Amino acid sequence: MDRRELLRNLSIATAGVAAFSCRDRAEAERLAADGALARGEGNPDVTWDKAPCRYCGTGCGVLVGVQDGKVVAAQGDPASPVNRGLLCVKGYHLPGFLYGEDRLLYPQRRGADGTLQRISWDEALDLIAEKFGDALRDHGPESVAVYGSGQWTVFDGYAALKWVKGGMRSNNLDPNARLCMASAVVGFMTQFGSDEPMGCYEDFEAGDDFVLWGNNMAEMHPVLFSRILEHKRQNPGVRIVDIATRQTPTTDYADLFVPVKPNGDLALANGILHVLVRDGMVDRSFVEENCVLRRGIEDLDAIGFGVGGEAGERYGFKDEPRESSWDELVEFLADYTPERVAELAGVPARQVEVLAELYGARDRGTVSLWCMGVNQHVRGTWMNNLITDLHLVTGKIGRPGNNPFSLTGQPSACGTAREVGTLAHRLPADLAVTVPEHRARAEEIWGLEPGTIDPKPGYHAVDMFRALSRGDVKAMWIQTTNPWVSMPNLARFERKPGDGSFVVVSDIYPTPTTDVADLVLPAAAWVEREGMFGNSERRTQHWNKMVEPPGEAREDAWQIVEVARRMGMGHLFPWEGDWHEAMYEEYRTFGLGIGKDLASYQELKETPGKLWPVVDGVETRYRYAAGYDPYVKKSKGVHFYKAKSYGERAAIWLRPWHPPAEVPDAEFPMWLSTGRILEHWHTGSMTRRVKELHQAAPEAYVELNRADAAELGIKDGDRVRVASRRGSIELPARVDGRGKPARGSVFVPFFDEHHLVNELTLDAMDNLSKEPDYKKAAVRVEPVGGKS
Repeated sequence: MDRRELLRNLSIATAGVAAFSCRDRAEAERLAADGALARGEGNPDVTWDKAPCRYCGTGCGVLVGVQDGKVVAAQGDPASPVNRGLLCVKGYHLPGFLYGEDRLLYPQRRGADGTLQRISWDEALDLIAEKFGDALRDHGPESVAVYGSGQWTVFDGYAALKWVKGGMRSNNLDPNARLCMASAVVGFMTQFGSDEPMGCYEDFEAGDDFVLWGNNMAEMHPVLFSRILEHKRQNPGVRIVDIATRQTPTTDYADLFVPVKPNGDLALANGILHVLVRDGMVDRSFVEENCVLRRGIEDLDAIGFGVGGEAGERYGFKDEPRESSWDELVEFLADYTPERVAELAGVPARQVEVLAELYGARDRGTVSLWCMGVNQHVRGTWMNNLITDLHLVTGKIGRPGNNPFSLTGQPSACGTAREVGTLAHRLPADLAVTVPEHRARAEEIWGLEPGTIDPKPGYHAVDMFRALSRGDVKAMWIQTTNPWVSMPNLARFERKPGDGSFVVVSDIYPTPTTDVADLVLPAAAWVEREGMFGNSERRTQHWNKMVEPPGEAREDAWQIVEVARRMGMGHLFPWEGDWHEAMYEEYRTFGLGIGKDLASYQELKETPGKLWPVVDGVETRYRYAAGYDPYVKKSKGVHFYKAKSYGERAAIWLRPWHPPAEVPDAEFPMWLSTGRILEHWHTGSMTRRVKELHQAAPEAYVELNRADAAELGIKDGDRVRVASRRGSIELPARVDGRGKPARGSVFVPFFDEHHLVNELTLDAMDNLSKEPDYKKAAVRVEPVGGKS
């Protein structure tokens, strides 16, 4: 199947969700209750069970078909309120990723000659315990590190958190989710004192206007986008606005496309706020009752971009928030007239006015949606703050169809990285290592001596790998991620096994990351083990183990627990036999009674998941909202009860425009942006092993604007070289493809390990979240001859 045929079939599937969502909901629930699909529909040899999808953060419900000990089919679960029976093209091909010919089957240690040699699990686990123990003894807790993932299950993340922070007394634990949603975390925390959105996917049927900020939702979250499209089909007055630096398939469905310069989104958001305030399209009574105003350090020289210099120094900027006022906000916004925004952002002044009218319309619901275009940004937290400011100043928040909504890219970036707290500064349920009361709470639950948990945050992802390169980290364990493809400025992190440090990698396939590992461990994948994920709308979902993993592959959490026991830390994991329920129920105690209540283990086994907080078995669709959230005692309106430091009010932040860390010049005259495409997911280590997906998109490419291509003498399919100050790659050109960059810009997806676009990217990062900016680097494009 080639790409054109794949897309044609996908469009048929998208039409299918429109038809399905028009059906009587009771009929879908009847099918699920009767078990019609679960019986196999005519094939009694196939057994079916539920699981969330293994790929993105949407959390689609999947019915998994098993026959003769193998996963043989996958179909959308009509009982799932997330996807209502639909899957995207990756979801329909889920079984394929389990059965690549090169699955890792046994533990392997790299020998002196550089080759991997099979060893036993006991030898592997003993070796890890020895190496981490030696590092702790000789260099202290800062010399060990674990790099995890938003693809970790809740069990994996909790085991790692407890071992690293409670056992080794190190905070050097961070996930690859630092690279994709950390700015959203800090955005929510700085405004509400609690992470994750207040709305849910029902907003896609309740809203009138959907404003997508740097978010190619049609390709990245196609099932959710199809819900918006179906809502628009049934209600023609619904409007979609696409704010982006390039045209994508999302643009094709938008009522308004707003092209914006790189980093121009900061100016645009402030320009919208300017018009809202200027024209009185704000809800002052809502602001006075529910909000405070804050302002932080804004000096560019004081903040910097965290690039780290030649040695890769640690980036430790800390903001100094202070109180602000409405009058100061008005004065601050005076600089962001539509005319000035047109200069900074490249957005026509009239479009700024139109966007303000949209946000300010009191008779229409507005949902803002964003993902990597906002988060992977040198001022990503500021952009998160500004988008939420638009909802706070208009009072359009905490109600169906009126919410800011951050989408995530990994299946449990929310459930594991954010809720379990596998970030360098966090503990479960929004607790932080820097807060004495929070550390005491964790020590009590874990049965540890007071003072066990270190109050100093550990290395965040980029600094962790810089520390490994410097030699400060002596032992590192990487699970469920592929950093030697996904980290920015890859040349900075070049490594050869045997360089004095010790690196363990747990994965399901060989990758460029296993290529540099001293020890490689085979991991069980998806339904080869029991698991839980948490998706973008706060829905926790459980699945059972359905098939045996191949060879000697083992669950990531099991690997961690066994090493901890060998290091004399077995008291952290006192459970015998199948410990999944006991581990989860211990973890769940962190959030009970504080608005982070998770459903019980048994509830999750029996349902398609529940939205926390779950109180007395009832999920919460809208946080902070009277009539929905059990923690809100008001009869109407909202109550931001988690924002204790603001007097239980939300914070409106004043955040200025800043330039990007790097801009095009005469030597490197074009902008580079990176991202995903429909057919592949992240670094492609799973989807490139699925025949149909690989055939549809076998190789990465560079998208060029037609005018730029003509000027450079480049035609569609020509081989070109893309170079930055950090490296160069060669790959085919795409002209007038699905994505159409603006003049002077190019786009390269990062799924292809044979074309490492992150050899070109810059490791500049957000000043607060420490998330790298993958969307703005200066490059040069030149033809090299030949066709692909």
